[in-house]
Amino acid sequence: MFAKDVYVRRRQTLIDSMKAQGADGIAIFVGNVDSPAQYRDNCYKFRQDSCWLYYFGIDEPRYAAVIDLDGGEETIFADDVDIDDIIWMGPMPSVASVAAGVGVANSAPYGALDDAVARARALGRRVHFLPASRYYNAMKLGSLLGIDPYETFSKGKAGCPAASAEMVRAVVEMRLVKEDIEVEELDRACTLGQQMHTVARQGVVVGVKEQEIVGAMEALTLAKGWGVSFATILTQHGEIFHCHSHENLIEPGKLLVIDAGLETNDHYASDFTRTYPTGGKFTPKQRDIYQIVYECNEHAFDITRPGTAYLDVHLSVARKMLQGLSDLGLVRGDIDGMVEAGIAGLFMPHGLGHNMGMDVHDMEDLGENIVGYGPGQKRSAQLGLGSLRMARPLVPGNVVTDEPGIYFIPDLIKQWKREGTDKGYVNYGKLESYYDFGGIRLEDDVLITTGGARRLGANRLPIAPDDVEAAMAADKA
Repeated sequence: MFAKDVYVRRRQTLIDSMKAQGADGIAIFVGNVDSPAQYRDNCYKFRQDSCWLYYFGIDEPRYAAVIDLDGGEETIFADDVDIDDIIWMGPMPSVASVAAGVGVANSAPYGALDDAVARARALGRRVHFLPASRYYNAMKLGSLLGIDPYETFSKGKAGCPAASAEMVRAVVEMRLVKEDIEVEELDRACTLGQQMHTVARQGVVVGVKEQEIVGAMEALTLAKGWGVSFATILTQHGEIFHCHSHENLIEPGKLLVIDAGLETNDHYASDFTRTYPTGGKFTPKQRDIYQIVYECNEHAFDITRPGTAYLDVHLSVARKMLQGLSDLGLVRGDIDGMVEAGIAGLFMPHGLGHNMGMDVHDMEDLGENIVGYGPGQKRSAQLGLGSLRMARPLVPGNVVTDEPGIYFIPDLIKQWKREGTDKGYVNYGKLESYYDFGGIRLEDDVLITTGGARRLGANRLPIAPDDVEAAMAADKA
């Protein structure tokens, strides 16, 4: 938790931003509650709502708050512990003292939230809320506002029509630009994430079960942080983007994609991806594709700077990727024509990167299009480009991922061939020999600075093909 004045300032900035948009009434925040795994007293590990943490910093379940936009009054709602709680958890600070610790003068029991919102509604005042990301919060918001709980969720990438547009815009504007204290925390998350990935790389040995590598790397996240920032992806089937199965043994001659991150105890994320030859050496075929992805990662970083739209960085990477694939004879024809036709989507059906911060995909519960696309920008319908999560013009303080990849997905290739989607640009005859290749992804976390960009974390993981092979050889020495 940061110093009290950080949260006081953030809440005042939120009020000012919402009022500048013409908003009045009250803004409500509903923090997360414990979520049972099998029964009420055996819960999943608690993770607080990120927007609650950003504005109030209290990392405890069953808290809520109301901010009066007109008068500026703030109230935190939670229950003091009773003797039954003390028996199981020990003495706990009072809600009033916790509220005072983040600069809120007023507190009340949790149940009083219903009365506070009901009074505001009875007076015809607007009630502003953010989209829910968990079912309890949706049920609570639905009850408070008299609407279907499902109406409190974002509708896909478009956001939540019932939520406060003014509140969402204000939050996105604030959280997209990281403060110095947040950058320090993100650097810490990334340094620990790099350590996590080093443990994983050291465990890549033919015959070892994938699960053992995952166990070793995730142990570090619990020893030095809150845990993983998302479910670990570690697979010899890199063509499957979100493969969370870790049941296979490491086989010789394969490529192992490791996409994983650490979350700090103060809930800031890292997100790195590296791809390793399981035997420690790339085959010529693997090295050819790996070199293209590596050069795309470097190229993206080189052109990432303030004023450049990340959409344009994605398109520039697509052009470079297609040139590399053309040199290998996998595609043919005019490169600019291929970019315009979206041919890169066959090989990289995802976007170049996403925002990162307290959430590994920062704020996407508020609506991916709202967070990742600015005024005048519209999401493409093309495969790959249409999955770009961050397209905005970059400003200092943005934190984005740089994660190009090349994948050979047999079913997708066959569909494009069958339907003629490639418009004659793809050499299917040569692609057939890549059906068992898998995929390669290389990802770093990048801070936009006033003069350009820098990679987060103290020690960049080996990424050039020679450096990867040297590091794996040193691991086994």
